[in-house]
Amino acid sequence: MLRKKKLILLLLILLLTNERGKNGKRFWVKEWLRDRENLSHMKLLKRLKDSSSEDFKNYLRMDEASFRKLLTLVKPHIKRQNTVMRKAISAEERLIVTLRYLATGRTFEDLKFSAIISPQALGKIIPETCEWIYKALKKEYMKFPKTSEEWQEIAYNIETRWNFPNCGGSIDGKHLRIVKPANSGSYFFNYKDYHSIVLMALVNADYEFIYVNVGCNGRVSDGGVLEYTKFYDKLIEKKLNLPSNDVTKHNLNFVLWQMMRLHYMKIF
Repeated sequence: MLRKKKLILLLLILLLTNERGKNGKRFWVKEWLRDRENLSHMKLLKRLKDSSSEDFKNYLRMDEASFRKLLTLVKPHIKRQNTVMRKAISAEERLIVTLRYLATGRTFEDLKFSAIISPQALGKIIPETCEWIYKALKKEYMKFPKTSEEWQEIAYNIETRWNFPNCGGSIDGKHLRIVKPANSGSYFFNYKDYHSIVLMALVNADYEFIYVNVGCNGRVSDGGVLEYTKFYDKLIEKKLNLPSNDVTKHNLNFVLWQMMRLHYMKIF
């Protein structure tokens, strides 16, 4: 009886599979996407690692040592388990395709041909991996000053390098082009005649990020974008621990320098 039920179940599965085949949806993925092990850029990267370190660095925008360090940091969070249905995309592949996306800006539809990963999967893998890269690196590589002494150290380096005294960093915004969201009207439309969100950043004398804010709609001006940030809230509430005039050079106001527009904002 049990054998008979298994045969009936198998027959039903075959019938359903054939029916899906008529509609062009027989398989979960395209046949060539199943052969990721042989067709993807992983073999190319292995060759580059063994024979051409400069090309490896050019492909991922970092050398192998940096890549391995980053992989160690994010692997526990992006690793997935194999299932009886399919082999999981490895943590290494997830990080590589994310770095390649960041390096080139290629669309998911285009990137699928070198990564041999479907655009649908890339749409989940890349944002998730970016989030874990940020979480893994932010404490070490994007340290926001917490004391007056730390602000003064930044100011000293800027004055030494750029001859600009009492400056706590250079601040500016960058419009990131986006596809217009549905029913958004002119909300994201900027003065450059395209739709965007704004990345606003504060950097030190060595172009290292101190603070970043991303996501304000492109229609807003630079000053308006600043007002939407937590940085601005703390500035108004005087919670940034900026140096007072008693300790600044010549007792002048401490400022931020908006380098690209050649003017500065007075901080009080």
